Amino acid sequence: MRKISADLIYTISSDPIPNGIVTIDDDGTILDVSPASNEEHSDAEYYTGIICPGFINTHCHLELSHFRGQIAEKAGMTGFIKELLSKRPGFSAEEISRGIEEAEAEMIRNGIVAVGDISNDNSSFSQKAKGNLCYHTFIEVFDLHPSQAEKVFGNALALKAELKSLESTHASLSCSIVPHAPYTVSEKLFALVAEEAAKSPFPQSIHNQESAGESELFLSGSGPMFEAFQRMNVDMQFFPATGLNSLRTTFPRLSKQQNLLLVHNTFTSFEDLQWAQEQMKSSITSGLQPPASQLYWCTCPNANLYIEDKLPDYHAFIRAHAKMTIGTDSLASNHSLSVLDELKAIESHQPGIPLKALLTWATKNGAELLGLDKNLGTIEKGKKPGLNLLSNIEKETISAGTQVLKLI
Repeated sequence: MRKISADLIYTISSDPIPNGIVTIDDDGTILDVSPASNEEHSDAEYYTGIICPGFINTHCHLELSHFRGQIAEKAGMTGFIKELLSKRPGFSAEEISRGIEEAEAEMIRNGIVAVGDISNDNSSFSQKAKGNLCYHTFIEVFDLHPSQAEKVFGNALALKAELKSLESTHASLSCSIVPHAPYTVSEKLFALVAEEAAKSPFPQSIHNQESAGESELFLSGSGPMFEAFQRMNVDMQFFPATGLNSLRTTFPRLSKQQNLLLVHNTFTSFEDLQWAQEQMKSSITSGLQPPASQLYWCTCPNANLYIEDKLPDYHAFIRAHAKMTIGTDSLASNHSLSVLDELKAIESHQPGIPLKALLTWATKNGAELLGLDKNLGTIEKGKKPGLNLLSNIEKETISAGTQVLKLI
């Protein structure tokens, strides 16, 4: 048993506790959370800084970890995709495996306890099966040609079965099949994914409004993304313009029988936020969606800066009462896999968001999204959330000098 104390305990489930004490069992289970007491402090480990739950990284591409430093920054989404595809064949299985292992170790050092990870193949499966981190795998599908939908979906089902076969008592390997992005999935493939999702309690995920060209593609069937796909010899005949932006075109095609995560949202307007959240509420009211399922919005600020050099308007998300989560994206589009580094980017570019809100995005909301909130996300009796120490924080504000130390 250990007693751990700090200047502030951010339980996330309640107000911060000055000089509070967290008592934990040998396996990391929270036995008690209590306010300051001179008697109890005599045998407690005391740290300068803030203690919070372990971080939840809701969007990562672990299988791309070997691309660290390989892709040019600020090339835009189409430039990023083109370079990624051109360089992808140039790595050995050993390099890919080593990149995955090192990336996972980096996440653990940075206080991450659970990951919503994208998989297009099985390269990360053996690492996940070791049980070092808690993973939910989003098996991603994409193909614009309707004739390929069943084949692509069949491949995803095979990957799902392969991952589940590796599950063990020390590694729970939940997964769901999800669409990649509005502009890479045919209507038929969307329908197959939605049909499969309706049978599952696990969350859905899709990249959303990551570039300005994405919505232009849907609104007018033209623009830089359309032209880039043509240069890459992508058959665009099955991509008719809808006159609506990508979110409003795609949202009706997504299953809402479970939690739904929209990722990046770099160009999502306040009006789109309100519209999507109203659509989700309408699904509940009409009985098409279970009352417990919710809409979440993931931001990956450092990846957004790396690719598009632009961030969402976070204050608009706050005004819309959106449930935000934090992702790191991949080392192909980021310099680190650190939730704290993502919070630093938000605070640096759009200051003024309360620390409790940022930490809620980084912990509780992600745990709820992934269905892991029985154990993770908040510091409460009976849970096993992991404990992080945030040091070098002045006036409860994250700065460039803030550091994270994984305590549990």
